[in-house]
Amino acid sequence: MVKGRFLGMCVLLVAAAAAGEGKGERQGVPLLDVGRLEKFVDELPDMPVLRGYGVAERGRLIAGELIIGMYDTIWKFHRDLPATRVFAYGASRETATVPGPTIVAMKGVPTHVTWTNHLPPDHILPWDRSLAAAGLGNGTGVPTVTHLHGGVQQSSSDGNSMAWFTSGFAATGPHFSSPAYEYPNQQPPGNLWYHDHAMGLTRVNILASLLGAYRVSDPAAEAPLGLPSGEEFDRNLVLFDRDFKSDGSLFMNATGNNPKVHPQWQPEYFGAVIVANGKAWPFLRVRRRRYRFRILNASNARFFRLSLSGGLRFVHVGSDSVYLARPVPTKEFLLAPSEIADVVVDFAGAKDDAVTLRSNAPTPYPGDLDEKAETVAVMKFLVARKPEHDPSTMPAALMPWYPKPDAREAVVTRHIAMYKYAKKGTDEPTHMYLNGVPYTDPVTESPREGTSELWEVINLTDDDNHPLHVHLAVFAVLRQRSLQRVNEFRDCMQGSASSGAGGRNDALACGMQRHLAGGRTHVVPRQERGWKNVFKVRPSTVATLLVRFMPLEEPSGKSGRFPFDVTAGPGYVYHCHILDHEDNEMMRPMKIVR
Repeated sequence: MVKGRFLGMCVLLVAAAAAGEGKGERQGVPLLDVGRLEKFVDELPDMPVLRGYGVAERGRLIAGELIIGMYDTIWKFHRDLPATRVFAYGASRETATVPGPTIVAMKGVPTHVTWTNHLPPDHILPWDRSLAAAGLGNGTGVPTVTHLHGGVQQSSSDGNSMAWFTSGFAATGPHFSSPAYEYPNQQPPGNLWYHDHAMGLTRVNILASLLGAYRVSDPAAEAPLGLPSGEEFDRNLVLFDRDFKSDGSLFMNATGNNPKVHPQWQPEYFGAVIVANGKAWPFLRVRRRRYRFRILNASNARFFRLSLSGGLRFVHVGSDSVYLARPVPTKEFLLAPSEIADVVVDFAGAKDDAVTLRSNAPTPYPGDLDEKAETVAVMKFLVARKPEHDPSTMPAALMPWYPKPDAREAVVTRHIAMYKYAKKGTDEPTHMYLNGVPYTDPVTESPREGTSELWEVINLTDDDNHPLHVHLAVFAVLRQRSLQRVNEFRDCMQGSASSGAGGRNDALACGMQRHLAGGRTHVVPRQERGWKNVFKVRPSTVATLLVRFMPLEEPSGKSGRFPFDVTAGPGYVYHCHILDHEDNEMMRPMKIVR
């Protein structure tokens, strides 16, 4: 079923390109013949770095003041591809990059960012106006709002999807208050990223290239670890996929997966070109020593199952925004959209002078049971022949003092169900909901600050793995179990809600525990057993998460208060981070109470 859906989408993509349908597309321009682009001809670039803190007299650190704009500009993705029109972040239009500049913040030192919108009246990509979207602002410009993914900040600075604004504030969303955001950075050191979060427009705005990396650093805690450091040996890798037309312009389907079922929406976007740090299949010259790579999957829907040629392995030191307690080696690992893997690779063990980073994850993921995934190249490392002294180390322990997950701390258990709705008589999805209701319905989750909760996340979609992201909180995955007689359970959960609204949605009344009895328990990978903010929920399974609504470094039994008022502002959200699902409309509001 998945394979047929994907092949059908490919046919429609070609047809749409030939017809030149949708705003932002040039009439009659064909899709790029990707086979004509030579791989590994562009060097991996480093993004410009913006310091998220200031330095006063005697080296005292003070709050950083940044102005970062969203600009309509051009970017060269490949040596042999014409320059591409993009929307990009930067301190100016001339310095805007894809991805945007890397912001380096210091733990405990606030970063103040004023986000400015310089985008044009019309988008460079088509988007689905039938969604509950931010809209066009009555023709006044492209709506945007920036979310710091993994950040612990007040909801007025969290990038609420209805806090969007257009150029010159000609139009604003219902939750807009100010473009000036404050990030306290009072959280453990780790990896974050920032991206657009406008409701109904997230997938097109990120596809247009509104994304960038963010680090929280803590030299006092990190330097003793001895991990590879410095701009040459500690690098961000931002991965995503894109489709292009032959003139270099970005391509996104304007007609939808099946316009007879839905006017424009396609369930997942997949591009044929793999991009790392803004370059298609780049190369990087490396020495025979350890390197640290902070790898972000910034794709709309593509999963990466990454491995290295020649038998080299990864050693994981962090997952999402938090260090692991101790290093975890792997030969390959799966990275969902919006997930971050912090890994070290030792090229001293390379048998050859070239090592390829590759992926063999199906698209869509996990694909059909009998589907053999194609292996695709991501980038290449050109390894120096001469060995050299490596002053870095791989410690036995990293940051083991974070609290260990304990289900007994949970004060409440919630059931979060994932639904997909299709037109009757077809397998073509029309929309996706959490708990059977749209994003715009009233809040149903109101966690109490300073507590932990158990979330039983139930994936009732047939064939999709959904990376769940929770704003503000971190969580630990306790277990993941397969449902038995899943159709029976799904029918009970959906009740009479064939239209996709309401329904029974009562996991206990529908006998969830009975349907879990005898089911397979899926092993949570060792590198994903720490505190995270994204987890991949397999189809027809229940994932049990311990969700922590208090600072990670706050000891259990203490006040558990955040360094700001979590009850103020428009509130937070949780959602699937496949962007096409999030926009239509697999996201729910969440209000923290005291």
